[in-house]
Amino acid sequence: MKRLDRRWQVLLVTSAAMFMAFLDVTIVNVAFPSIRQEFPETSLAGLSWVLNAYNIVFAALLVPAGRLADLVGRRRVFFWGLGLFLAASAACGLAPSAGALVAARAVQAAGGALLVPTSLGLLLPEFPVQRRATATALWGATGGVAAATGPSLGGLLIEWTDWRLVFFVNLLIGAAVLVPARRLLRETRDPDRGAVPDALGIVLLAGGVGALALAIVQAPDWGWGSDRVIGAFAVAAAALAGFVWRSATHPHPVVELELFRVRSFAAACVGVGIFSLGFYALLLSGILFLTGVWHYSILKAGFAVSPGPLMAATASAVAGRIADRHGQRVVAAPGGLVFAVGCLVLVAGVDATPAYLTAYLPATILTGTGVGLSFAGFSSAAVAELPPARFATGSAIASCFRQIGAVLGIAVLIAVLGPAPGLPDFNTAWSLMAATGATAALVALALRRATVPAWTSKSAPSTTPSPAPARSAAPS
Repeated sequence: MKRLDRRWQVLLVTSAAMFMAFLDVTIVNVAFPSIRQEFPETSLAGLSWVLNAYNIVFAALLVPAGRLADLVGRRRVFFWGLGLFLAASAACGLAPSAGALVAARAVQAAGGALLVPTSLGLLLPEFPVQRRATATALWGATGGVAAATGPSLGGLLIEWTDWRLVFFVNLLIGAAVLVPARRLLRETRDPDRGAVPDALGIVLLAGGVGALALAIVQAPDWGWGSDRVIGAFAVAAAALAGFVWRSATHPHPVVELELFRVRSFAAACVGVGIFSLGFYALLLSGILFLTGVWHYSILKAGFAVSPGPLMAATASAVAGRIADRHGQRVVAAPGGLVFAVGCLVLVAGVDATPAYLTAYLPATILTGTGVGLSFAGFSSAAVAELPPARFATGSAIASCFRQIGAVLGIAVLIAVLGPAPGLPDFNTAWSLMAATGATAALVALALRRATVPAWTSKSAPSTTPSPAPARSAAPS
């Protein structure tokens, strides 16, 4: 049997790390009722931080983690993140109280934030430029597949034992990653390393994104006009404005603002953020609808949504090959439209009477296909025109937009559905999701038609670094 080419082994290892980090974005949603039964003395609002802490910390630390990896070494930061994530996963599974569980989830998110940008930064130098869209598409789609797989896998694990296994499963995935990663991954870093990035800038960015996520997540409970929500938005605006000012004036900023002059990078960040509004809302709405309106069990509902991630994986592989030849626009734009059509099929075809094969399944196939195409296109476009030394930072910024979109999408979904949602509420939510898909498709039209490296074009940042060292080049 022919041994798998080294570059594809690296893709498997880095994608497995990506899968593990994004799996925990959604798998805990299924475990939440069981966790609440375990800690009945904790209020629902207090226990909600088991979910919120992960999303907020994950979003806030992605960009600083990417820049840190560029400077001190992507392999080194990758293993820091993997060790932190696995240790925190074990702590989550052993948590004796709700407070301990929330704290462990925050640490777990920090480990995930270190893993995501470094995994792409380690992957791309292994591939020649003309194959990077395929590699990025497969890697990027892993996050969407992981998030979509969470409900079904979580339902199965909880049915088998209890909610603690949802966290312990990470130890199995991590062990499978750790051994080959030590052998395969090569150290890469920014060849013009310079100084450590602006510490105050890191604090402002983390605080701004964290405050924004806090306002979005808590607004349905606190009230959009409450003093606490308005105060959180004000803190976010002030911190992010300060971050932009520091980025423009500091000699060693966390993020070079010149990156946003690259058209495909800027469009990809906006597009993936908008698409994530609908995607993450759809994930949660599916479980809520199937269990609340059709009265499926958690296990049955989890498997009912499984065709979506299968279609996403298939579509992402095809999308990567197309993007290599024709550019990311030709897959990201149709992906948003297909997703929108799938959501409209839910509105038009689903009613209170269960009809899985004739109504829900076709819609799931369409939305899953749209997810695979869209995430593959936007993830690839985010780094297609960046120099190699900015792969980790670029992917971190795009992933940050993705997570902010996820938090906002879920918050809006909860506000639309209300405490006792019925079919009309779900129809309204699905219509809004269709609008996000169509809007993301329009944004995708701004992507370039071909994968032209930005450092050879007029749109290159003025601080373009030198190419990656020969050691990190793709093997022949």
